Amino acid sequence: MKKNITINLCGRLFQIDEDAYELLRQYIDSLRQSFGREEGGEEIVGDIEARIAELFDELRQQGTEAITIDHVKNIITRIGKPEQLYGDCDSMEEECASSETKEEGKTQTNAERIMENMRTRVAGKRLYRNPNDKMLAGVLSGFAAYTGTDVTWWRVGYVLLILGSNLFLEPLFRLLFHGGFMFTANIGFVLLYFVLAIAMPTANTPKQVLEMEGKDVTPQNLADVVIDEKQQEPRRSFLGSMFSVLLKIMFAIFVGIAAICGLMLLVCLFLIVVSIVVVFTVPTASRLSLPFDIGYLNLPELYAGHPWVVAAFIVGLVLALFVPVYAIAHMLLSKAGKVQPMGIGQRIAWIVVWLAALCGLVPSFIWVQDKAENLRMAEYRRTHSYQGVTMSNEDRDFLRRGGWTLLKHENCAHYTYSGDYYNGNEDVRYLDAWNENCKEVYQAERKQVVEPGIYRLDCLARAEGPGPCIYVLGDKKYLKEIPAYGDTGGELVDSIQRRLPEVAEDLKKRSKVSLKFFGMEIEINDEQLDFDDEDTSKARVKEGLGWSVVSIENIVVTDGTIAYGVSTDAAFTGHPCRAQWFSATDFTLTRTGDLKLTGSR
Repeated sequence: MKKNITINLCGRLFQIDEDAYELLRQYIDSLRQSFGREEGGEEIVGDIEARIAELFDELRQQGTEAITIDHVKNIITRIGKPEQLYGDCDSMEEECASSETKEEGKTQTNAERIMENMRTRVAGKRLYRNPNDKMLAGVLSGFAAYTGTDVTWWRVGYVLLILGSNLFLEPLFRLLFHGGFMFTANIGFVLLYFVLAIAMPTANTPKQVLEMEGKDVTPQNLADVVIDEKQQEPRRSFLGSMFSVLLKIMFAIFVGIAAICGLMLLVCLFLIVVSIVVVFTVPTASRLSLPFDIGYLNLPELYAGHPWVVAAFIVGLVLALFVPVYAIAHMLLSKAGKVQPMGIGQRIAWIVVWLAALCGLVPSFIWVQDKAENLRMAEYRRTHSYQGVTMSNEDRDFLRRGGWTLLKHENCAHYTYSGDYYNGNEDVRYLDAWNENCKEVYQAERKQVVEPGIYRLDCLARAEGPGPCIYVLGDKKYLKEIPAYGDTGGELVDSIQRRLPEVAEDLKKRSKVSLKFFGMEIEINDEQLDFDDEDTSKARVKEGLGWSVVSIENIVVTDGTIAYGVSTDAAFTGHPCRAQWFSATDFTLTRTGDLKLTGSR
């Protein structure tokens, strides 16, 4: 019967018999004596104790309830005795016998040998980031150590993968994703590196360095790692050195770009914070125009009804800018040796905070923008309406000053227009409607109180196609369809051309004259003409922009009220509208006669 003892080894409890405990204690004491005076000796002993604890754990997982002396002897044999530290270790190495393996009478193929060689290389290894041979985070150097290959080729391959992804992967991505994926692919290779940099542990301790290199955790190997200065710069080939210089230059450029981006984000963050403070503290009428002004979002009004959504938007916006600013600043300070680099836990925490900020920012911004747009539209309708119809200030003012009433206003892009007046004056506004599919239903009308009598209505009008009509409502309805010349030529050009000989001499003296057409007075100037100073008969009117004089005569008015205007409503005119647009202006009502009186005998 043997007595068992419970021991605490590296924070783990194990049951061990008295003999095994005594042997283990002597072994650890001998290690301390051997390494006590060596640099890093305590770290070596600590790693060996951790390794012993791992082996004890393996025994326990195999069903061993108590560690025996045989178990301890076996472990000591595997790890090595202290005196082996200074002995000739060459005798402990086994020779590798190369022989051609056969399986079921068949010679092993080259592919099988390659796979077996790869399995041999990674056997007993663990994947770590290599801090002793890194350009950025040591990810590619860790893969090189894990596979037993030269890190230079990993770096060259990674750079070529990023730079050549458009050339080599574009046909495949276009086939699989129907185009539009290359930007994601290029950025994805860069993001993959940073994801691995966060996920892969770093080989910081001598034990982890040995595991990364696939070496046994023995006192000899631990001493080699610690005593031989494990942080020493590794020797590289000429190609590796050249590539290292290239990567350092690229990294310097990356740091410079990161610094510029960080500064820009910091400025944006400052302006956003100032803008938020201003919109919540300064009345609208007193606010100054600021860069990144978010006053258009109407945050104070939305906050009154939905405080949590607005708060989520503000916090998400600030954090979405602050986290990358902090990360860039910390990176620059760590490179300058002012602060320690972020640990994995800290990096993960900041990434989680940034992603949470984006998750709150995106939906809240969509909601805020939608509600703000509704508020803006309500305010626009309140300040930009005429007779209950929402329109621009220009449309509203022209119709109001002209006394026009909109009786029909469906599918119209606008209600008035300017820029194509017959004499070239781009500031003159006129009635106008437009619809790409010829579906505008428009009717504008003006009423006048007149004496009973006979009248004539004259106006200038044009249309892109048939259908729009000028009308008059007297004792009955009078209609006349607008000539469809589009925006070229027009009957007005021909009329002016016929009258040019009458005014040619006056044009040479005064540069502009007025011509009367029915009840209308039309002013022309020499800029509208191709003028010949020597022969005035050769003067020609330039582009007429499609305008024609439209006249309706013999309008009978007996009740003292007359209404006139323009309409594209087929139900009113009887003419289907097939014009994308029309224009009408300069309405002139002229009394041409008296009513005939009828008497009784």
